[in-house]
Amino acid sequence: MKDQNDFFDEMIDVDDEAEPEEFLDEDGEFGDEEDDEEDDDGSTVVRTAVLQKQDMLALLSVKASPDGGQIVRFDPRQRLPSMQRYESEQEALKWYTRSLATSRKNGWAVVYDGTPLIG
Repeated sequence: MKDQNDFFDEMIDVDDEAEPEEFLDEDGEFGDEEDDEEDDDGSTVVRTAVLQKQDMLALLSVKASPDGGQIVRFDPRQRLPSMQRYESEQEALKWYTRSLATSRKNGWAVVYDGTPLIG
């Protein structure tokens, strides 16, 4: 492995060659309106980590429900955020935890890890 950060990409199976349009809806925005309205019953787990390394900030976020989950990563060294979908809530949370542990091992400090803050 040439770069320690490649390990993170392999762990969550990041496709750096993906076209930006794969992640955008018709309006050119990430996600879709259905995601905002689904699972208001509290069964959805949303967790975000803000990481810092030297003068860089990165985000790692998971949204998981009984129907599945997804992890979104914003790395300042990459041009676009990356997203990986998972079949189950447990699988998404497992990979979020592993990705966070790998980031710590690679020198990233966790500044915040919890539910997204509003305001």
